[in-house]
Amino acid sequence: MRTYTSPEEIDAQMKAEKERKKTEEEAEEQGGAAVNDAQLDDKPAGSGSEDSDDEYFRRRNGVEGLIEIENPNRAAQKAKKVTEIELEGAKQLSRREREEIEKQKAKERYLKMHLAGKTDQAKADLARLAIIRKQREEAARKKEEERKAKDAAQAAAVAAKGLHSLSLK
Repeated sequence: MRTYTSPEEIDAQMKAEKERKKTEEEAEEQGGAAVNDAQLDDKPAGSGSEDSDDEYFRRRNGVEGLIEIENPNRAAQKAKKVTEIELEGAKQLSRREREEIEKQKAKERYLKMHLAGKTDQAKADLARLAIIRKQREEAARKKEEERKAKDAAQAAAVAAKGLHSLSLK
């Protein structure tokens, strides 16, 4: 037949556990000495079932002393605030979020290298720009020569007209 622990017994056990922890902390603070077994075996007055308390506080023998059993019903659940939850531990990113961040970082690295002229595409762009500059310089030089030649031809034409008009007078 199964026996269940009543809520009062669980509360009593939790209070006893808190008191035990307090006494251990005080002992560590005062002298750093180990806590006596008598202090650990003390149980609070007015607890419910003495048999269940004795089983809980009695020193465990053999392997039972090495294995710590955690009963989620025994420990009090602490309410956490939203700000505490967000600050606890590092936030685990999903695979998609990690990939997106890596993609953005790779793009930024590529842009930096491209602006520095270290990528193949940047080198090709710079070579193409150099060719275009040379072509524009040659075109500008040709235009300047043509303009000078045209100005010289106009000056010669004006001079010829000027001589021709002088000779008519």
